[in-house]
Amino acid sequence: WFILIQFFCTFFILSLSKLLDKKIVHFNSLDLVSPLPTGEASCGERLGERFENCLRLTFMSWGAFCVRNPRPVVLFSLVFIAMCCSGMMYMKITTKPVDLWSSPSSQARKEKQYFDTHFGPFFRTEQLIIRAPHSKPHIYSPYPSGADVPFGPPLDKDILYQVTWILQDVCLAPLAPYNNNCTILSVLNYFQNSYSVLNHSVGDEFFVYADYHTHFLYCVRAPASLNDTSELHDPCLGTFGGPVFPWLVLGGYDGSFVKNYQNSNLTISFSAERSIEDEINRESNSDISTVLISYAVMFLYISIALGHIKSCKRFLVDSKISLGIAGILIVLSSVACSLGIFSYFGIPLTLVVIEVIPFLVLAVGVDNIFIIVQTFQRDERLPGETLDKQIGRILGDVAPSILLSSFSETVAFFLGTLSTMPAVRTFSLFAGMAVFIDFLLQITCFISLLGLDIKRQERNQMDILCCIKGGEEDSEVEHSESILLLFFKDLYSPCLLKDWMRPIVISLFVGLLSFSIAVAHKVEIGLDQSLSMPDDSYVMDYLNYLSKYLHAGPPVYFVLEEGHSYTSLEGQNMVCGGVGCNNNSLVQQVFTAAEIDSYTRIGFPPSSWIDDYFDWVKPQSSCCRVYNTTGQFCNASVVDVSCMRCRPLTEEGKWRPQGGDFMKFLPMFLSDNPNPKCGKGGHAAYSSAVNFINNNSDVGATYFMTYHTVLKTSADFIDAMKKARIIADNITETMGIKEKNYRVFPYSVFYVFYEQYLTIVRDTIFNLCVSLGSIFLVTTVLLGFEVWAAAMVSITIAMILVNMFGIMWLWSISLNAVSLVNLVMSCGISVEFCSHVTRAFTVSTKGSRVERAEEALFRMGSSVFSGITLTKFGGIVVLFFSKSQIFQIFYFRMYLAMVVLGATHGLIFLPVMLSYIGKNTLDCSRWILKLVSPSNYPFHSG
Repeated sequence: WFILIQFFCTFFILSLSKLLDKKIVHFNSLDLVSPLPTGEASCGERLGERFENCLRLTFMSWGAFCVRNPRPVVLFSLVFIAMCCSGMMYMKITTKPVDLWSSPSSQARKEKQYFDTHFGPFFRTEQLIIRAPHSKPHIYSPYPSGADVPFGPPLDKDILYQVTWILQDVCLAPLAPYNNNCTILSVLNYFQNSYSVLNHSVGDEFFVYADYHTHFLYCVRAPASLNDTSELHDPCLGTFGGPVFPWLVLGGYDGSFVKNYQNSNLTISFSAERSIEDEINRESNSDISTVLISYAVMFLYISIALGHIKSCKRFLVDSKISLGIAGILIVLSSVACSLGIFSYFGIPLTLVVIEVIPFLVLAVGVDNIFIIVQTFQRDERLPGETLDKQIGRILGDVAPSILLSSFSETVAFFLGTLSTMPAVRTFSLFAGMAVFIDFLLQITCFISLLGLDIKRQERNQMDILCCIKGGEEDSEVEHSESILLLFFKDLYSPCLLKDWMRPIVISLFVGLLSFSIAVAHKVEIGLDQSLSMPDDSYVMDYLNYLSKYLHAGPPVYFVLEEGHSYTSLEGQNMVCGGVGCNNNSLVQQVFTAAEIDSYTRIGFPPSSWIDDYFDWVKPQSSCCRVYNTTGQFCNASVVDVSCMRCRPLTEEGKWRPQGGDFMKFLPMFLSDNPNPKCGKGGHAAYSSAVNFINNNSDVGATYFMTYHTVLKTSADFIDAMKKARIIADNITETMGIKEKNYRVFPYSVFYVFYEQYLTIVRDTIFNLCVSLGSIFLVTTVLLGFEVWAAAMVSITIAMILVNMFGIMWLWSISLNAVSLVNLVMSCGISVEFCSHVTRAFTVSTKGSRVERAEEALFRMGSSVFSGITLTKFGGIVVLFFSKSQIFQIFYFRMYLAMVVLGATHGLIFLPVMLSYIGKNTLDCSRWILKLVSPSNYPFHSG
């Protein structure tokens, strides 16, 4: 099918061109000074003629005005720049990942806000992964009998002695103020972080009956136990009052226990909550020099390439280094103006804006500079024509093309603000304004500076050192053609548009398009965390070991929103997971999901506060007691005859508490600290899981916590979030609360970062379609309502974008917010490659389509090639040496791809396609001939 599509598309284009040739008379032999073809012009042709004339005359007058009055124009431009840039005093930079990648109106942000409001912000996590491969494993032989158990090097007592952490000032202490011990999930907390417990052993002079090995083996099987069944009788519960689950603190083992380590060096890999953010900031700072060198290379090329040196003696006269520097400063000023304007309105910047937009505006602005300067260098001043009239005439010729590209990009970028992704929306906003201001400054300030520079050159004054003359004055600058122009004119264009070459070109590009379509759906979605780290980051080892050794992923909370009744038997059965509860209750469905963890990504049964509460409050236990005099709670560890059971040992007392009883004893349960006589106290585990409302008279929102399975790649994180939401939606459905004002939703700390990938494909299609649609509409208007020409530009840009996806698949570039910004930018840069050539084709007065395509290619192709392709290539190559993987993958690779694809499509495919199906000269000769009539140029003397 791949070959059939390629053959069909090629055959269609060739057939269409033949059909057009039969429908209209060939124009090869038409004399351009002969009378116009007979027949009435269409409404569109008349409107296009008037619009094109209006643009030309307007820009001609404006260009002449700027050259005649350079000082006021430049001064006004500087004042405008200064006013806009002053807003940078209020500039704010957003570095918080949540604000960059998640919209405040997104589901994940709303759910995060709900969770933080009702249960408090998610605690910060710090994690260490300790490996001791330098130590040797040892074998523990249980007394009096039992199979030998291998203990890996990290579980050697000498290693455990060395691992001690004091974090009381900053840690989470769920039992405070009664117990200020930190929530430290580690093997050491099986021994309550105590040397004495670790050293506790029972034995005689011949045998050791029990020691830390025995206690450890018991605790990993019963982490919530307050008394192991060995001779030691030590508790397993952590000092913070909660259990230490083995799948959270142990890793690298198969089956029941610890796996031997093979590495020869002791390693401790670690990560804190802010580690990734810190490393990204460090990465950005370390790559500042790379970015600056990249821009410096482009600046140097622009400054030198603008000049047309005839000889070594006239090097300092004919060079345009100062004009090139001025053009670059104008481009950068437009970026600064954009930053300042939106800073006035309090819109914060992002690192994407700072790193990407200067590159984008340089691509757009430099291209326009080359077109203006090189068109002047190729032009000959007419007899009696002054410099201001000559530049005005040139501006009238090229400014509509510049307006076409700049305004198309501006509209496309501003429409990109419709995106819900903050990073894309902010980029589009700042980019659209920067491109628009760049256009305004180029047709004002740069034109005035160009006039001053030409006057300097005519007076033989040196460039930069303008006070020094290089020789006799010349009345005017000689018309000349660059080597690149001659190459395009005499060699490249004729060869490309030969009859035997054009079908080959069409076939190759259609084949590339077919391949890109075939692999586009294979582009990976997401952003691997390791790619955002510098190569030498300590977090890299942590991420590698995290996915290699750990057995549990991030915690996930199934939140039941406020509105549910927990005091009724029906409401309790819809939630709980014990005897008498519904088979499809909330807890039971999460438990069932954990049974098929490879599919659901739910790794473990949930912690259920309501089930533990029922166990705690039943009269058979010694947990729930109150003082018979005051009715206040009496902890199980208190020895006092006045303490009595909360509920009587009757059949009715053994039932679950309902109504007032449920709310009477629940606060006691949530304030009870676990102790040896009652390990069910809910203070440590559930104090934040239940939100009270109405002056503690009712239960509001609650959550049930479990853990995801180990998540290694972006695809794993995305799939885990999708499956958790499916489970929560199903719980909401089966509970019958879908039509009510509350629901069940899952929450995990990573959801706000990965939710974007659930809609990234739809967002990408939307943004690119909006950009293409706006480009088509603007191009239609600014090309004199030539719908066919706008269609050619849009089709070519669409091909470039589709081929970008093919390159992304080949080069392992994933689709995420960063690559989406680059795709939107490539859409804007592609306009530069396509619009100038297309407009040159529409206004060409040559006879056949092939001749018009050839003229358009050599007149505009050389400027586009030198203005964008060569300018960007040097800067892009520098990015290859960046230490940052993000720069190497998402900037170097994507920038190189967009420039190469833009150049090949704009300078190879587009001219060939225009030579086949471009509108024939006969169709537009009526208004073209009138357009080029001398009567339209009041500055001409003849």
